[in-house]
Amino acid sequence: MSAEERDFEEQLRELLSEDAYTIRPSPVPYPQIRRQGVVERRRRVAVAGAVLATLAAVPVGAFAAGGGGTGTADTATTPTASASATPTSTPTPSPSPTPSGPAGPATAGQLRDGITREQAVEGLDKCLALQRQNIAQGSHGEDPGKADDYRIILAVNSTGDRNSPGDGVFVVAVQEKPKEIRLICNIKGGEASGYNISVGDDRQPDSPPVVPDMNGNKLYQQSFLNKGNWKLPFSWGFIGTVDPTVAKVTVSYGGVGGEAVLDHGWFVASGTLTQQVTRNPHIKGYDKGGKLIYDSDDDKTYQQVQ
Repeated sequence: MSAEERDFEEQLRELLSEDAYTIRPSPVPYPQIRRQGVVERRRRVAVAGAVLATLAAVPVGAFAAGGGGTGTADTATTPTASASATPTSTPTPSPSPTPSGPAGPATAGQLRDGITREQAVEGLDKCLALQRQNIAQGSHGEDPGKADDYRIILAVNSTGDRNSPGDGVFVVAVQEKPKEIRLICNIKGGEASGYNISVGDDRQPDSPPVVPDMNGNKLYQQSFLNKGNWKLPFSWGFIGTVDPTVAKVTVSYGGVGGEAVLDHGWFVASGTLTQQVTRNPHIKGYDKGGKLIYDSDDDKTYQQVQ
């Protein structure tokens, strides 16, 4: 077999193993089979076919990576600020109607890399429209509802790879009613490039107090096609749910740790990697008394190594 054939075979295997994310949840080790078997029965994952089909570079528009932003959240190498941080808001004259559109995150730092709330809302609208379009054309899935029913909990730059060139933005939004939905939306060149949507609660009766999002790995990993050769610095995000006993969550990634934001039953962490990594983020959860009640190192359902 020639070197060219070996290289083609290696890229094909990597594409099938890693970028299957855009079609179904990433594979998990054996200990996760029981829990995920229950969870996946209520999960719906839909994506835009253009993600795999588009191999040419996409011009980066309004949602392009911004080369840094404003505030410490854009430049720090630690996850986002403490959940006790006060979100930035702009006072409006009274009386004033309640603003329409999806609610914003608990803290300003959850909008990273100079991404504005307006840009995040616009991206969410485009992903919801794309999903409705795909359903109308025969794709499996349920109507995702209106943007007004969602809360945006994270916006962070996304990094392209050899299979899906072009940097862009990830927007993560959640909905509690009329049904629980978690949407990870990818925007490139100002247009919806693809999305991953989960319907239903990941939690089971035997779930730990902290449950990392099993389909959120795209937020903190670059494609397997880039394995060993990540583009740095790399903006990453990490999300999951917490039960009411959890008062604090810390997330360490690439040897740098910090406190995550607790946002209405979700934990949200983000940061900037400056070195290649081989292990997934390390998560710890604490109760109100400061007692450690969750450690991802002890969670047999959590995949430790990338």
